[in-house]
Amino acid sequence: MFVIVDDRDIVTNGYASRFSREGVSSTGFCPSEFRDWVETVPETDLTAVEAFLLGECVDRSVYPRLIRERSRAPVIAVNETQCLEKTLELFAAGVDDVVRNPIHIRELLARVGAIRRRFEAATDCRLVGEMRVFFDGRDPEIRGDVLPLPRRERRILEYLVTNQGRRVSKSQIFNSIYGIFDEDVEESVVESHISKLRKKLRHRLGYDPIDSKRYLGYCLAAR
Repeated sequence: MFVIVDDRDIVTNGYASRFSREGVSSTGFCPSEFRDWVETVPETDLTAVEAFLLGECVDRSVYPRLIRERSRAPVIAVNETQCLEKTLELFAAGVDDVVRNPIHIRELLARVGAIRRRFEAATDCRLVGEMRVFFDGRDPEIRGDVLPLPRRERRILEYLVTNQGRRVSKSQIFNSIYGIFDEDVEESVVESHISKLRKKLRHRLGYDPIDSKRYLGYCLAAR
């Protein structure tokens, strides 16, 4: 899930719509609401945040510090105009990247992936057994062949790979894929997505790489 902070509803709503078209969940905040939220939201909800986008808002330079106190998710500032002084000020405040609006959502996803790779010293993708999983919108590959997946299933696989070795709950997966404020979709939809994903992986791999335990959640395993 991406969190967008901006004074203007038209901006947060615009980004939310563009993220949705790419199959990425997001939510928007005005600055005053965001400050209260980031200081009080439960840790389990914060783990669902992939990145924070800081648009034009009052006291924007304060937010990177508030975010860093509770989350390691990338922080990207979005500027309306090119201004060296403002850019340097934002980097000094602790943002991970500064981009200029308008920017394509796929570029944002790629930049977030690059920042995460620097944090984790990871490569462009992750190998899990015979499966290669990308984090830039591409479908995974199994033994070199592309496995086409719907966006939700692909995002769930990416989330499981990111948390490989840890068991994640249905709620955590739901929050990451649909967002913690989506009240129009039931959490049970996750079970349907995972069931379809497991069937496709089992067909290609010859075994089921997703281990599930009732009440404990899901974990990605490799042979």
